[in-house]
Amino acid sequence: MDSGLDVVATLHHLVEGAVALLPGARRGSLLTRAGQRLVYGAAVGFDGVLPAGARALHDAGALSASDPIGPAAAPEAARGPCVVPAAAWYRAHLPAVGGAPGWLPEGASMYIAPVHLYGAPSAYLALEQPAHAAPLSDERRALLDRLVERAGFVLERHGLFDEKAQTARELRLLEDVLGAVAEAVDPIALIRTVGDGIRSVQLGPQWTRIDLVIQEDPGHGARAADADLTLRVYEAPRRPMTGYWNNVRDGVLAAGRDLGVHVEFKTGRTSGPAAQASLIEEAVREGVKAIAVAPIDAEALEPAIQRAAAAGIPVVAIDSPPAKGSRAMLYIGTDNAAAGSIAGEMMACLLPQGGRVATQTSSMAALNSRLRLEGFHAGVAGASLRVDPPTEDLYDVERAIRLAAATLEANPDVAGAFGVCSENGPSFGLAAKRLGRGGDLKVIAFDLVAPTYAMLRDGVIHAAIVQREHDMGYQAVQVLCETIARGFEAVLSEMPASRCVDTGVDVVTLERTERSIALADYLAMSSARKIASRSPDEPSSDHGHKILVIGMAENVHPVQERQIRVGRDSLIGWIMRSACPRVVNPDSSEREAFREVADARELGTRTLACVPLRSRAGVLGALVLHSEREDACTAGDLALLERVASVAAVVIENARLLSRIKERTRELEALSRRQEALLDTIAVMSSPVVPIAPGVLVMPIVGALDAQRSGRFIEALLKEISEHQARVVIVDVTGMAVVDASAASHLAQAARAAGLLGSEVVLVGIAPEAARLMVEQGLELGSIVTRSTLELGFSYALRKTGGRVVYQRG
Repeated sequence: MDSGLDVVATLHHLVEGAVALLPGARRGSLLTRAGQRLVYGAAVGFDGVLPAGARALHDAGALSASDPIGPAAAPEAARGPCVVPAAAWYRAHLPAVGGAPGWLPEGASMYIAPVHLYGAPSAYLALEQPAHAAPLSDERRALLDRLVERAGFVLERHGLFDEKAQTARELRLLEDVLGAVAEAVDPIALIRTVGDGIRSVQLGPQWTRIDLVIQEDPGHGARAADADLTLRVYEAPRRPMTGYWNNVRDGVLAAGRDLGVHVEFKTGRTSGPAAQASLIEEAVREGVKAIAVAPIDAEALEPAIQRAAAAGIPVVAIDSPPAKGSRAMLYIGTDNAAAGSIAGEMMACLLPQGGRVATQTSSMAALNSRLRLEGFHAGVAGASLRVDPPTEDLYDVERAIRLAAATLEANPDVAGAFGVCSENGPSFGLAAKRLGRGGDLKVIAFDLVAPTYAMLRDGVIHAAIVQREHDMGYQAVQVLCETIARGFEAVLSEMPASRCVDTGVDVVTLERTERSIALADYLAMSSARKIASRSPDEPSSDHGHKILVIGMAENVHPVQERQIRVGRDSLIGWIMRSACPRVVNPDSSEREAFREVADARELGTRTLACVPLRSRAGVLGALVLHSEREDACTAGDLALLERVASVAAVVIENARLLSRIKERTRELEALSRRQEALLDTIAVMSSPVVPIAPGVLVMPIVGALDAQRSGRFIEALLKEISEHQARVVIVDVTGMAVVDASAASHLAQAARAAGLLGSEVVLVGIAPEAARLMVEQGLELGSIVTRSTLELGFSYALRKTGGRVVYQRG
């Protein structure tokens, strides 16, 4: 009876069994408690009254003091089964039809049996029986009690799995944000990670808007309590990149870190092969070393792949296989035909009596879509299932939902639905819920994106075929690095002859079965797999290689960025002063206290959560979340938001520190360049070379003659001697502060070097004090000719060169 694939169906079977046991019973339902409200978890005999016989969750109203199982009757109801008037029961829990004439037999009653969970009634089995029904025998009562116990067991197990799954997803969110710490990402990348993660983990609040608010200049003495603050707001996209491509990107970047290569992940500005081809052409021009691409249309993309291969750039295909005969060296990803076959086998299991199955895909131009559908047909072969041709949403989520709804409305006999791509399964699930068929329509999805997770948990989607996309991205970079290092042929010789590397799939259901793993176990395993894929060794150094990975583009809204100013009387100002989180109901009196709360209410917000970004340096800003649901943020939700905010604060602090280090490094490099230029200028100005007669140069020295300057001095001296064919160089040391042993040695070296070029050095301008010190220290200038003044040195040079001075009258 309980396949484990559908908790809602299991409860429905239990209610059917209970109705059959109670003499004369016509209808029955199981209502679960959700706070102070009741929810129809399953119902039998309500066709045309509740959506699809209440196979999906349906509100049953609030508990009140006068309710037969409300607070006033709680002690009696908690002890065991009780009988109450059916009319009163339906007025409280099915008011739309409870008072309709002729709908309820006169004198009918309700047999109410509490379903205990952890010692308290958490659900109620309600069975309608006519006025003069036969009494319940002891044997039937015992069987009914066993069914009630069974219902409690199913609900308890469902709650435990839900809690375990939630914990695993929270851990994965924190891991993703911690990964951002290592990357020291900018605020735009951070809000994408945080926004996508929070929305996928906290499904209850249904956050409509998530803002990262950061103080612009926190280190310049401004405090929230002192003055208005200038803040920068980053609003997370309403439709972030799907979890699937996030995981591919994470695998790609993890491999880049571990292998010491620069990896860039792109999706293009628009969806379609033209955008992907443009990225490949740009990569060829830039000279990237290798490319991995997920072809949207393999045939259309093949010319670009061929041009890259002709340029000597290895290309691998990921996610979707390349065209037949492609120049792409490998396909790394899911064996889509095998995955589709598994989906078909699961559908045959869910519909053992057979039936009609609808299908939907993103585009039949994508080879992976065609292969999955071929595999699906093979998987249902032999079962009494009729599979309809697929509709195509062309990568448009809203179109996918419209197509799914139209399919189900036009074909009420459709018993199952197969979503070929990540958005298709949730589209069928949402359409089924809107038409009252949630839980009744058997839906199999591909990939575990956030909506799929939520619908798996609620029994609307029954199984998900989940690709190992993180492994796919990681292995693609690994293979390309090996190809760069060892060559094309060496790597291919170690690969399968089919040139296909299957990364495999996992079949995920709410609870574990022989064919699948439980949702909670998968989430824990997925996180462990990501951690295990990272190299335990230190990453190798960056070899300068650049690898481009091209995913499939989606219509992703950009992060909205703006600047605001807030005062101490604002909600964010209060958060930054107090460093405490706050959850506000915009309908409460706090609407008057904070202006932005009133503004949020006008936009439809009914819950506003504000969490500080606390760091060692103080409060850097806040995480602000909006929901259109009242009291949407529980204490558990707020605790997780605080943990995420604390890690995000570390990311921001690290990014700012890195930015300051880079800025200071740039400043020092600029200062060093200016200093070198200044030294060169000073060197030129302090040792100019002046031709004053044919074959005669004058080279004055100003300042000290140290080892570094000596080298430049000798180099300039020899260059000028060679250029002017100088026979005598007059070195004027009048401007030297001191002529010590080191300076004397450098001058002697210069004289010997000049002598090798046939030129003689004459030293002039030695001051009397310098001459006395040189004698006292026993310094020798060797054979260098010395003269006391420049005039005498010039006269000597003229005699040596045969020149003379000619005076002319003006």
